[in-house]
Amino acid sequence: MVSLQSFSDSSGIAGHPKGLMVLFFTEMWERFSYYGMRALLMLYMIAPLELGGLGFGKGYAGLVYGIYTFSVYAFSIPGGWIADRYTGYRKAVMVGGLLIALGQGCLALGNESLFYVGLLGLVLGTSFLKTNCSTMVGQLYADNDPRRDAGFSIYYMGINLGALIAPLICGYFAQDPRFLSFLDSIGLSSRSGWAWGFGGAGAAMLLGVLQFYVQQDKLGSVGLKTGIHLDQKEGKDLPALTGDEKSRMWVVGILMFFIMTFFFLFEQAGTTLNLFALENTQNQYFGISFPSSWFQSVNSIWLLMLAPLFSWLWIRLGSKEPSSPIKFAWGLLFVGFGMLLLVLPSQSIALQPGLKVSPNWLIFTYMFHTIGELCLSPVGLSTTTKLAPARYSGIMMGLFFFAIGAGNLLAGLVVPFSEKLAPTTLFFGLFLVTIAMAIVLVILTPRIKKMMAGVR
Repeated sequence: MVSLQSFSDSSGIAGHPKGLMVLFFTEMWERFSYYGMRALLMLYMIAPLELGGLGFGKGYAGLVYGIYTFSVYAFSIPGGWIADRYTGYRKAVMVGGLLIALGQGCLALGNESLFYVGLLGLVLGTSFLKTNCSTMVGQLYADNDPRRDAGFSIYYMGINLGALIAPLICGYFAQDPRFLSFLDSIGLSSRSGWAWGFGGAGAAMLLGVLQFYVQQDKLGSVGLKTGIHLDQKEGKDLPALTGDEKSRMWVVGILMFFIMTFFFLFEQAGTTLNLFALENTQNQYFGISFPSSWFQSVNSIWLLMLAPLFSWLWIRLGSKEPSSPIKFAWGLLFVGFGMLLLVLPSQSIALQPGLKVSPNWLIFTYMFHTIGELCLSPVGLSTTTKLAPARYSGIMMGLFFFAIGAGNLLAGLVVPFSEKLAPTTLFFGLFLVTIAMAIVLVILTPRIKKMMAGVR
């Protein structure tokens, strides 16, 4: 992996390259746009027409959700490939941000046909922006720079800062009775709350594009050249991949199966856990009522509290730091424990239909999920940039996001089954899946470490 940024660049926050914060805020506003929309998407699709929704059945809504979230990440592969070979990473981020804003605008118009057009715009825009923004973070650091994992943990805080505030703001616009009453009082229909929610998400993306454009000089030359150009020495043909490079690329492919399993459970937040919050959970805390979509911010609250600890921990451990595959295994275990925690309240609901359980069950489920996320997701981003040859960095990052998309698709496909399965059976079954995959990964770790050829 060739870096364009000097190893000695420590002029930014906490001794990291100054370009890190440019990408931090770009990703923050993109994630605000995505998670603001995601918090509303399932609820908007199943809301009755008279309340401004689309009136879809849960099964169909879950299918649309799964296909959309899968596509958002799966299209990262062609998005990375185009940047690797033709546009460079910086142009791809700009185009992607504008397409995302356009897609959110289509959703805000409230027309079913434009709804699908809007989803397509979001898919294409995210495929360009998210993959290539993450790739540029990796290019800020020299090969084997010990700051890389910590840098991605800081970057990941930007992701979750956007994910934290987005459901609060967009959910307030779309669901909060006080805001909907305000719309009625000024002559606007309360049915337009959904449009305000999606419109707010689109405005956030425009802010992200603007700050990226204004501050891009802090990136130096990072993101201007294609991956092929980085690998090609001046005046010489593109060198063939070495045996170690091929082996490391195989590692990325193997780890994708475990990343997919993790996000299969983690992304239940947008499907079955979103419905659990709406239908089976008390939507109030300390006597204060709130929209069910606000639970979508809990994961990010935990992450912002815990991410600095993990960033410090990886550096503090030094040579004792666990390898990337072991960190992945811990991630699988913790996301599984989060599902196991919901088995007990689900049993109570089965015995007392209509029971609304304490919000603490979901709050602590998301705590376990967040710990698992910190063990796997930022580490996965960092590991992918370390293992991928420069000419394939965009494609390999796209493969990482493809695995996330596959997990999202599975999360959406679970919704029709969730209507037939008892919640206890569903949550315990999901727990067993991750435990089995974690054990398999631990068994494979010695072989995977050899294939990584010196990369941790």
